[in-house]
Amino acid sequence: MCLGIPGQIIAITDAERLLAKVDISGVKREVNIACIVSDEHSVEQCIGDWVLVHVGFAMSRIDEDEAARTLQVLEELGEVQEELDAMLQGVR
Repeated sequence: MCLGIPGQIIAITDAERLLAKVDISGVKREVNIACIVSDEHSVEQCIGDWVLVHVGFAMSRIDEDEAARTLQVLEELGEVQEELDAMLQGVR
């Protein structure tokens, strides 16, 4: 199953190409942040943002409480480990 999983942007890896490093439960992965950058929220302001990541894209910004609640529900459903394993293998 592909789903949006919460992660926190920890670094901008390529500002020109809108790429950032995201930490998702300890797994660090490069994602595209084009969907969350705007005139009001620059690339540099994305560091520290919590986002929902889906197929290599940060789809939306969320707050830290929402991220924690979402991760908890996904863990209860057994979905987090499957997604993290897929990320580690580069499948998704």
